[in-house]
Amino acid sequence: MTRTSSLSLLFAGAALAVGGVFAVTGFIATGSSIGATAAVAAPAPTAISAISTGADAAHPTVVELYESQGCSDCPPANANVNALAARPDILALNFAVTYWDRLGWKDTFAKPAYTARQWDYSNAAGRGQVATPQVIINGAGTVVGANPQNLARAIRDNSRGLGGPQIVAANGKVTIGKGAGKATVWIVQYDPRTLTVPIRAGENGGRSLDHRNVVRSLATLGSWNGAPVTFTVPALADRSYRNAILVQQGKGGKIVAAARI
Repeated sequence: MTRTSSLSLLFAGAALAVGGVFAVTGFIATGSSIGATAAVAAPAPTAISAISTGADAAHPTVVELYESQGCSDCPPANANVNALAARPDILALNFAVTYWDRLGWKDTFAKPAYTARQWDYSNAAGRGQVATPQVIINGAGTVVGANPQNLARAIRDNSRGLGGPQIVAANGKVTIGKGAGKATVWIVQYDPRTLTVPIRAGENGGRSLDHRNVVRSLATLGSWNGAPVTFTVPALADRSYRNAILVQQGKGGKIVAAARI
């Protein structure tokens, strides 16, 4: 167990299991939306940049960070995920959640849909709670995002390798190729630039935080049932954004394929 006081554990009300080790996160949201803070020590993101994923640019490992600008434990996790953002074999996505907004600072990127997606993962896994900073790898592995060594290990342990149906984009359309199983096809629009946000209040008040691969929209294109299927790709809301496709086994399920398009 990470070194923290029993009072902090009691006050936080819950912890996330990470590879059999429990780590207290910055904020736990239960069904009653009660939360608390606890410090998480995080080394610099040095172990992240060289991690081997077993993936490639056509089959990237999906790393989803759930964080908030109002959470004092989130900047180290942001730095870790920022260090992954440019890797072709990793699709790092920053989802800003809303449940910190009432605690002094409203996140400039947060949307209820992203909070709902995090709850979908929690409900599918039977956790009954969500937390920041939480990272979910390929829709399966869950880890506190502030520690680079733990994050690197979780990415390694939840590799999808080169499996899954082929995803091909051309002429404003995307085709999900032949495979096994059923899944939902999501399209994600995200901003690959480094966005620096000055935080004026709350736990991070007075700091300026860098964000990369911030998710700006999330929508379903339709379903995939193992047979090839083609969808029209919506226009980008901003020319600076990029599109990515996630093929996922239901709400909160494993991601069986992903691609930047």
